[in-house]
Amino acid sequence: MMNLPQDLAVVGSNQSQLARHIGISRAAVTQIVKYRIWPSTRGLHEALLRSSISAYLIAKGLPAERLARTFDEAPAAARANAQLQAMAQANNSGPQPGPNQEEDPFMLLRHHSLTPAARQHFKVLRDPFVNELNEDADVYITEDIRYVRAAMRHTAKHGGMLAVVAESGGGKSTLRQDLIDWINTTGEPITVIEPYVIGMEDSERKGKALKATDITGAVIRAVSPGTPLKQVLQDRAAQMHNILRGSAQVGRRHVLVIEEAHALAVPTLKHLKRFYELQDGFKKLLAIILVGQTELEKKLSEHNPEVREVVQRCEMVKLPPLDNHVEGYLRHKLERVGLRLEAVFAPDAVEAIRATLRQSVTETVRGQRTAREQSLCYPLAINNLVTRAMNEAVKIGAPQVNAALIQAAVRGG
Repeated sequence: MMNLPQDLAVVGSNQSQLARHIGISRAAVTQIVKYRIWPSTRGLHEALLRSSISAYLIAKGLPAERLARTFDEAPAAARANAQLQAMAQANNSGPQPGPNQEEDPFMLLRHHSLTPAARQHFKVLRDPFVNELNEDADVYITEDIRYVRAAMRHTAKHGGMLAVVAESGGGKSTLRQDLIDWINTTGEPITVIEPYVIGMEDSERKGKALKATDITGAVIRAVSPGTPLKQVLQDRAAQMHNILRGSAQVGRRHVLVIEEAHALAVPTLKHLKRFYELQDGFKKLLAIILVGQTELEKKLSEHNPEVREVVQRCEMVKLPPLDNHVEGYLRHKLERVGLRLEAVFAPDAVEAIRATLRQSVTETVRGQRTAREQSLCYPLAINNLVTRAMNEAVKIGAPQVNAALIQAAVRGG
């Protein structure tokens, strides 16, 4: 980091005021200060910007002896003091609004899309990371993803109960969409039943719990559209069983897919055993696929006696982060829109993405606090991070996204 921030403070100014004065964005100033990345657009270049910044500081009354060191690297002690002051301010008064507040690094998980300027800069006609999944070939596949996809297809076709678990943005919904596309394009005689989960929570205090009667209604509506639902629960259950039996006898199979399954109430999870056991002779009538975040794994723990009977029948598969596949993932995404990875990302960018999407997590187990490193290298997080970095690159006229821009995308304004 340069001495510039301290010099601005000496003259009663800040980076936002400097940015407005010299006609560049605050993000560009941040990149100059932290990473020595100088904008090179609209006739701007390093020498001109240094001159403009120096003139601004002189006009504000900065002593010449300080100005001589403005663009030098700040001593470690000065950087540490600045960080301590920022921490103290945050502890005393909470987050401070205004242009000087640095963003929480994990704000990067918010949705971002390429700006028109970025699309023109990188010569991309279609956003590689937003609404980009239009066919099977758009789905990036690793060995882990291939296994989970195969498990979902096998369950839908041959029966069983499967739980697919991943972090938010880990690709679960993509594989659910892939399953439905596979059924439609191959003509598999499988009816997919998807209860509505909008507003679903595991407690009536937080939202509306999905109950067994809701699932029963969803099955009837999907397998026999237009059939009036019986009002008494037992009658409706028998109605559902008869409809499934009749459908199976003409060669149809059925799969119940519940997304956001981590929000299922425990009583509903227990009732899934009864849905799974619906049979016509030895033939199972309903396969079940639960798709949810990591809380689902905890709910289906073998140590949870309330759901023991479900756990004994349910296979669980997990989608791991893309730590070792970041480069392959980005290459695939860009190739789908006609771009080469090397045209957008510098060689050091991939490792910077991996490093940025790691966080330390502290857990308490049996009274002992332990720290571990957790990766957030999931598709959605990668998409949002690199999109933001590409947008930042345009602001300074950088031809590629490098490690410094990845870091700036998280820490910049």
